[in-house]
Amino acid sequence: MAAAQRHDTVLWSRDPAQAQALGAERRNSRYLGEVSLPPTLRVTADFNAALAHARAGLTVIATPMAALREQLGRLPDGRAVLWLCKGFEAGSGALGHEVAREVRPAAAAGVLSGPSFALEVARGQPTALVAASSDGALCQAAVAAFHGDGLRVYTSSDVVGVEVGGAVKNVLAIATGIVDGLATGGRAGAPGLNARAALITRGLAEMTRLGVALGARPDTFMGLSGLGDLVLTATGDLSRNRRVGLMLAAGRSLPDTLRELGHVAEGVYSAVTVRNRARAVGVEMPITDAVCEVLEGQLSPGEALRLLMARDPRPEV
Repeated sequence: MAAAQRHDTVLWSRDPAQAQALGAERRNSRYLGEVSLPPTLRVTADFNAALAHARAGLTVIATPMAALREQLGRLPDGRAVLWLCKGFEAGSGALGHEVAREVRPAAAAGVLSGPSFALEVARGQPTALVAASSDGALCQAAVAAFHGDGLRVYTSSDVVGVEVGGAVKNVLAIATGIVDGLATGGRAGAPGLNARAALITRGLAEMTRLGVALGARPDTFMGLSGLGDLVLTATGDLSRNRRVGLMLAAGRSLPDTLRELGHVAEGVYSAVTVRNRARAVGVEMPITDAVCEVLEGQLSPGEALRLLMARDPRPEV
C-alpha cells in the first residue's frame, strides 16, 4: 500500500529465496497469490540495505509477535518504527509497546492495527486502520505513508487500548468459531446467531475490562481496534482464529488443526497469556477461560458452551 501511494518503498524478507521469488514473480504465491506487487516496490534480503533505505523515513515491522523483540533489537537508536503484529509475547506476556519499552525505551514507536484481512488490503478493498503512539509525529507519518483512496488511517494516543483489542479479539474469535461450528442445522439446543451475537458482545465486555485494568481508555474498545477488529475476526471467513474454533467444534484435535491451517493463529498462543494477565489484575474473563480449557483439552467445545450458559445471572454492566 505504501508503494501504491507512490512512496519509495523497500520490502525486506528474512528468507533470501523468498526475496528472490518475490522480486522475480512480483507476487507472494503462498499468502497473496492473486495479487501482483506494485512495480515500484523493491524487494531485498539485505537487511542493512533496507535499513539504509529507511534511514530518514518510516520502518514497519510485519512479523508475528514472536519475532518483534528480535527485530526491534536490530534497529539503530532513534529509528521511528511501527509494528503490525497483534498479541502477547510468549513467556513474558508483554504487549508490543511493552516489548518496545524494554528494547528501545527512547525511540518513537507505535502500532498500526484494526480490522484488516491482508488479502483485502492487498486487493485495494476499502479498509480503515488506526495508528497508535504516544508520539503524535509518528502517527502522522503513518497517515502520510498509508492513507489513501482504499485505506483510511485514523490516529490514537491510546497504545494500550489498541494493542489489548488487537490481542484479545483473536482469542474471542476462536470462541465464536466454536459456537458457529456447534450450530448444526438449527437443532433444538444448538447455538445459532443469537449465541454468536451474545458471545461477541460479552467478549467485548471482557476485552474492555482487561484493557481498562491495564491503563487503556474504555472508549477505544468501541473503535476500529476493539469492536471493529473483533467483529471482523470473529465472523469473517478469512479469519484463521475463527477457523481454529470451527475445526475444534468439528472434533479435530488442536495439533491437526494447526497443521492443516498452515499459518500462525495468534489466538492459540495468546489465550493463556490473556488469562494470566487478567488474573494478575483481578479481571474476570469467563469466555477466555473457556477457550483456554478447550485448547488445553480439559473441556470439549460443547462442555465449554454449556458451562458459559450455566453461569449465574448478573447485571449486564
